[in-house]
Parts: sequence; structure tokens; C-alpha cells
Amino acid sequence: ASEGVVIADGHDTVRDYRLARAAIGLVPQELHTDAFESVWDTVSFSRGLFGKSPDPAHIEKVLRDLSLWDKRKNKIMTLSGGMKRRVLIAKALSHEPKILFLDEPSAGVDVELRHDMWRMVRALREGGTTIILTTHYIEEAEDMADRIGVINHGELIVVEDKQVLMRKLGKKQLTVSLQQPLTGLPPALSGQDVELSADGLTLTYTFDTQQDETGIAMLLRALNEQGIDFKDLRTSESSLEEIFVSLVRKPAPEAATA
Repeated sequence: ASEGVVIADGHDTVRDYRLARAAIGLVPQELHTDAFESVWDTVSFSRGLFGKSPDPAHIEKVLRDLSLWDKRKNKIMTLSGGMKRRVLIAKALSHEPKILFLDEPSAGVDVELRHDMWRMVRALREGGTTIILTTHYIEEAEDMADRIGVINHGELIVVEDKQVLMRKLGKKQLTVSLQQPLTGLPPALSGQDVELSADGLTLTYTFDTQQDETGIAMLLRALNEQGIDFKDLRTSESSLEEIFVSLVRKPAPEAATA
């Protein structure tokens, strides 16, 4: 059995559960709302559930930020799926939480909502709100997150600052475009992590940025000694998506010990 203590905004989630819950906002993946209430009433009611006094100015700001102001008098049942998703976000923000959970909020939403949502998330983050986001869109995590956690087979396999994670697990590549094609890899480069393209015009060298020496100087020196001229050099690095795929392709703990 697991055990421990969870602290939310300085409050124990068991002993001080009311204060802890008041500090948390949740946007669930499922579209569950009161179909017969108006947008304004349901968002305002959510604020009151957390013991917050009425604040029409804040509710108006949230609705405007989510492009819901024109729909404020509409019944929830008349809204599209994308608009209902906006209402869920507005409900979660109604009581001004310090911690906001977003459970795949961009799943199945239109491009306009996605842009509105991420603009608001950035503003909240800059204002000091802690955002905990689950997503299958790796580019969103790469663009938005400060820290990344990866879950595989129900196990949290890594939690790390994004830049540190990409530096630790990512790889960099140096691509060398040659003036003349090679028929094979020069002996001086054998044993190195260098690949020659099928047309013989491109060398690709993969290196680890964590090492004291990347080996790039050695590679260029070898090319010069062999009289191999090149016309272009460029570097690239692993994306977060590539790192994610490399992590989840590793065997699950159960499979590894079977």
C-alpha cells in the first residue's frame, strides 16, 4: 500500500481538505456539466462552491478570455462540444485556484479553442499558478512545460526539468554535406558513430553533449587529413517526442523480470 502526505498550496489534503480543495482547479476530460443552467450561472455557482464571495468582474474576465462572453446567457445544452469544453475551463478558473489540473484539455477541440486555452495557460503560469497538464500531444508539453513526467504502463518512469531531460536523454547530430560522393566510410572514421548516406554525399555523426569532448574536432580533422571536402555543416537535436518514444519503448518492469 502507498502512503505519504500531499500538500496543496501549504495545506494538508486530509487535515485541511477544505482549504486544499479551494486551492485546486480541475478541468476533467469528460464533458460533464448541468445541461439546463446558463453559462453564467454554472460558472458563478462553481465559484460559490469553494466558499468564494461573488465576483462578477472576475467571472466576466474568465468568460471573455475564453470567448464565452457572448454565450453567457445560453443554456449549456445548446452549446457545441468545443464550447462546453470552454465552460469546463471557466468553471475550473472561477475560484482563482493556485493549482490547476488539466486532463487532456485539447483532446478533440478546435484550433481556435486550443490557441485561446494555451494563451490563458501561459498567462496563468506567468502569474504564479501551478499547471499540471496531462496530454498526448508531445508538442504541447515541449512548448508549455517547465518539468516533464512520463508515465508508461501505469508507472511514472521519469520526472525532470524539461531542459535537463532533453540534455540528458537527447542526442545531437552533426550532418556534413560533402562536395564529392564517397564509395565507403573512410577507415579513419570506422568505429565512430558516423553513418554514410546511400548516395555517399552525407555523413551523419551522432554525439553526446554530456561528454567532455564531442568528437566533432576529431571528425573534421579526419576529413581534412583524408582530403575530403565538405560544403555544409549543420547540427540538430532530439525532440521531446523522440525522447518520449525512446523511453516508452523500453520493456515494462513486469515484462523485464518475467
